[in-house]
Amino acid sequence: MAAAQPQPVSHQNARIDVVVVGAGFAGLYLLYKLRGLGLAVKVFEQGGDVGGTWYWNRYPGARCDVESMQYSFSFDDKLQQEWDWSERYAPQPEILRYAGHVADRYDLRKDIQFNTTVKSAVFDERANRWTVTTSDGQATIAQHVVLATGCLSNARTPEFRGMKDFKGKVYHTGNWPHEPVDFTGLRVGVIGTGSSAIQSIPLIAEQASQLTVFQRTANFSVPARNAPLTDDERKSFRDNYPEIRRQAREDFKNGIVQPIPDRGALDDPEHERREKYHARWTSGGLTFMGVYNNLVLDQRSNDTAADFIRERISEIVSDPETARLLQPIDHPVGSKRICVDTDYYATFNRPHVTLVDIKAHPIEQILPYALRTGGKDYEVDALVLATGFDAMTGSVAKIDIRGRGGQTLNDKWSEGPRTYLGLMSAGFPNLFIVTGPGSPSVLSNMIVSIEQHVDWITDCVAYMRDRGAEVIEATRSAEDKWVAHVNEVAAGTLYPQANSWYMGANIPGKPQIFMPYIGGVGVYRQICNDIAAKDYEGFAMTVGARPKEAVAS
Repeated sequence: MAAAQPQPVSHQNARIDVVVVGAGFAGLYLLYKLRGLGLAVKVFEQGGDVGGTWYWNRYPGARCDVESMQYSFSFDDKLQQEWDWSERYAPQPEILRYAGHVADRYDLRKDIQFNTTVKSAVFDERANRWTVTTSDGQATIAQHVVLATGCLSNARTPEFRGMKDFKGKVYHTGNWPHEPVDFTGLRVGVIGTGSSAIQSIPLIAEQASQLTVFQRTANFSVPARNAPLTDDERKSFRDNYPEIRRQAREDFKNGIVQPIPDRGALDDPEHERREKYHARWTSGGLTFMGVYNNLVLDQRSNDTAADFIRERISEIVSDPETARLLQPIDHPVGSKRICVDTDYYATFNRPHVTLVDIKAHPIEQILPYALRTGGKDYEVDALVLATGFDAMTGSVAKIDIRGRGGQTLNDKWSEGPRTYLGLMSAGFPNLFIVTGPGSPSVLSNMIVSIEQHVDWITDCVAYMRDRGAEVIEATRSAEDKWVAHVNEVAAGTLYPQANSWYMGANIPGKPQIFMPYIGGVGVYRQICNDIAAKDYEGFAMTVGARPKEAVAS
């Protein structure tokens, strides 16, 4: 079926150099950097303010799983020295305030059009320009388009039978109301046990008169051990920021500074291994997976970590059957992003909290005030859909993007996303993607990866302007080689064993391929730097009407 044609629009906006789609952390930094090049930039944001995923994800308990002092911009030392994070893991409201502070500090809002959705972007091969149409009926002409649409910003809402008949309130963790939600005295059903559910369930349980959790797939989670940051802790980071930032960019695969393991799990005797797992469990956080250097590479090693977590779940959860259901058995630990929680497992010891296995008994129907599964009706006054996102490609797919020959990006990606470096897709000139599929992206500290991509993109645009280049695009041969490399690296790990959103497995009909690049942010950064140093090897540039593999320096 042919894609719908773009609707007629009014060409009232002035021509600009760059259109940026999205005003999350990537969009904000892009605007700052592109302004520094003296370019005319327009940012379109569908939300009512800056913040991206942190604008929409306001569910109870929402917070970052990367430590606050590392989940922050590094491009301006004054900025990182002046902002005081209050907790080890910042809650959503504080992260949103930080995004607003960045926007105010650099006067970014004046170039952002809020409450505006980008509907289409069409490349004109004769003019070498993009026409970007928006929900207000306007068209903007630009040389470059940068998609800063976020990897986890397109909430997935399953189509349950009878959903439209439900009489209570329905909430999605990825699109939560801006006003407070009070569950006091209500019978609440939560569908899903991924990261947002694991964070929100303990807090919802504090209010609800009855909480029923409907779980399809158990997920591994480790304690956050969140706590207020002390002045000494903040000072320690600030005094050492240059080295911390360098290490995050160069030395750690996920861009998170932590102790570096020097051995595999089976290199230690069992009692030493268990002591190390206990120490990380006690200290809390994502660094649990960094105890050993082979936990995502070797199944036997991974089993030791998975078994340890399953034992902790059995110790915490009183009811043996509930504990059994909460123990993941269908994927290696870490092959889905490990969750970080506060009292998640202990919440199931509350007498008014019930866990229902919908893998064994899938949801049959939503009734006006109940959910039916396994032939049993569970009465609920409110439903919380913690059903995740169409990750990495979902927000891009909502835009009708047409490149050379009128080809749509959705058609090109119909069997899985194809990019060169996760930055560009062949056939779509001057269209950049921030932390797109084929880059470290969601396997990393997103701020580290965002800054690297934005720096690379803006350096590339400056390179083009210095040499009079009109167009840059990935070559198909370079793209093919990169896609093969991404798949080859992933195949050497345990990641593809999980039916995860990394694979697109949570979206019915979505092609299942491993989307992020697992080689690590340091390796990836060096690859990108080397390609730029070789006059953007693998990209074709055009000066006027003369296409070249690259423009001579």
